[in-house]
Amino acid sequence: MKSASNNSKKTLNLVSFLSALCLFLSLIEYIIPKPIPFMRMGFANFPILIGLYLLTPQMVFLLILIKVLGQALIQGTLLSYVFLFSFCGSFASGIAMVLLSIVFKKNISLLGLSVFGALASNAMQILLAVYFVFGDSGWIIASPILIIGFISSIILGLFAQTFFEKSIWIKKVLKAD
Repeated sequence: MKSASNNSKKTLNLVSFLSALCLFLSLIEYIIPKPIPFMRMGFANFPILIGLYLLTPQMVFLLILIKVLGQALIQGTLLSYVFLFSFCGSFASGIAMVLLSIVFKKNISLLGLSVFGALASNAMQILLAVYFVFGDSGWIIASPILIIGFISSIILGLFAQTFFEKSIWIKKVLKAD
């Protein structure tokens, strides 16, 4: 019984740490000028990518929820359509990445998960923009958003993959389990 309690405490500590890192990176990202209004580069998704290999799917979704709610509170967008875009895009991304990580296990890299997650998020947000905000003119922004999302997801995925492979902290977390 003690080990199960200890294990759940370690998991909650890890989720708390990764959540704090999401919010810190989100704050950094918030102060960087955006190439397209509302377009973020996705730095705050780094802890989620790492969490895909360290947490259960349920805990990954908890981490995503904390990230989305925290970002909305930091940016003051909780009761706006921006929150809806962030929420739907983040969970579309999370669902895609979790499913791919389950189906392909260790045969998909964090780079691959990052690219598929970004494409799922961007596709969801473009659909929301077209159907709820901009109408058919929303398709005009689709290409730049997908291109920027693809490029930034490659950079983030390569960084996450390198970090995961070389980090002493990751090795200690994996060894503790």
